[in-house]
Amino acid sequence: MKCFSRYLPYIFRPPNTILSSSCHTEADIISTVEFNHTGELLATGDKGGRVVIFQREQESKNQVHRRGEYNVYSTFQSHEPEFDYLKSLEIEEKINKIRWLPQQNAAYFLLSTNDKTVKLWKVSERDKRPEGYNLKDEEGRLRDPATITTLRVPVLRPMDLMVEATPRRVFANAHTYHINSISVNSDYETYMSADDLRINLWNFEITNQSFNIVDIKPANMEELTEVITAAEFHPHHCNTFVYSSSKGTIRLCDMRASALCDRHTKFFEEPEDPSNRSFFSEIISSISDVKFSHSGRYIMTRDYLTVKVWDLNMESRPIETYQVHDYLRSKLCSLYENDCIFDKFECVWNGSDSVIMTGSYNNFFRMFDRNTKRDVTLEASRENSKPRAILKPRKVCVGGKRRKDEISVDSLDFSKKILHTAWHPSENIIAVAATNNLYIFQDKVN
Repeated sequence: MKCFSRYLPYIFRPPNTILSSSCHTEADIISTVEFNHTGELLATGDKGGRVVIFQREQESKNQVHRRGEYNVYSTFQSHEPEFDYLKSLEIEEKINKIRWLPQQNAAYFLLSTNDKTVKLWKVSERDKRPEGYNLKDEEGRLRDPATITTLRVPVLRPMDLMVEATPRRVFANAHTYHINSISVNSDYETYMSADDLRINLWNFEITNQSFNIVDIKPANMEELTEVITAAEFHPHHCNTFVYSSSKGTIRLCDMRASALCDRHTKFFEEPEDPSNRSFFSEIISSISDVKFSHSGRYIMTRDYLTVKVWDLNMESRPIETYQVHDYLRSKLCSLYENDCIFDKFECVWNGSDSVIMTGSYNNFFRMFDRNTKRDVTLEASRENSKPRAILKPRKVCVGGKRRKDEISVDSLDFSKKILHTAWHPSENIIAVAATNNLYIFQDKVN
């Protein structure tokens, strides 16, 4: 795990965030983090409906080590709070997910969603402005045609760089329940959005119509036994997608089989050990995140205590299981009482699918090397975030005598949690969201 113990931290906070982490407002809490396909841009969304985009600095001859730093590139309000008068329901502005589209030209495109509405945003640069209009003066006011005696050719003049974010499409009124996932298809013409009971397929060019491809809503809602928790398209096959459920199962569907994918192609479920059965078994087995590997061969799922890797060719059990914070098994009762047991942790692959990262409590995040089977616990905190500082592995002591560098499980702060993480698509650069702080770590640079 040599590469994991050497990360350089950079801390960014969204605009209007109070520097003291104990004084942040609810709107400042980061709710999603996502690198674009090249890793040059990093987008965050927060509970206040804002999207903040960071851009990676270009390498300079004098400051080679600054290549990994990210600075604020653009900030815009993606969603506003709304009210559904028919259902007397307030719709939060919180950004649930952000997904980038591959760059096709000079502009960037991304999808952002709150509980009900998905928006397609165009982020573009402008460093020139037109001057010399015939029918307008320099301040934009219309001129009297009678005063125009000569014909001028407008010209473009240099100006300070301006980054503009404009909504190009708004996909609304298609979800009765809260949207938990969006995923861009590999054909780059369609994407899907998933809520608790349904998954819809959209075309980027059509905003007033979507196709329902999964519907698990029973005729009688009293018979409801599970909900959809996450969904994602296959990275290479545009007809294939997976979705996970609150019962700890994963279904792989093929859209070539039928228009409505109520019948899955493959069903992944691990048999439960009767000896481990408890009151909390169903809650902690609920899958909070599902991700295809970059190769498309594996599926990674995160439940409350573990990360599991599944081979698409073996449905009976996962090929790898990693314990994230097994020391919390004895604390499930208190975690249930303070609602922490319902926290939804995400998980990510590194660029080569050889390492897995996911979050935990006390601002800890975990990394697992699939090849060496070694793991490490690191902490994202302001105390160890001095420039070019090396992160030291942390250990949690369950019982008995506590060593100097260990922290007792009873001392963990459950209000400090890392739910959202992202990994650069090709380099060892990671982004970790801890409440209202965004930490960016990279490999040690000599």
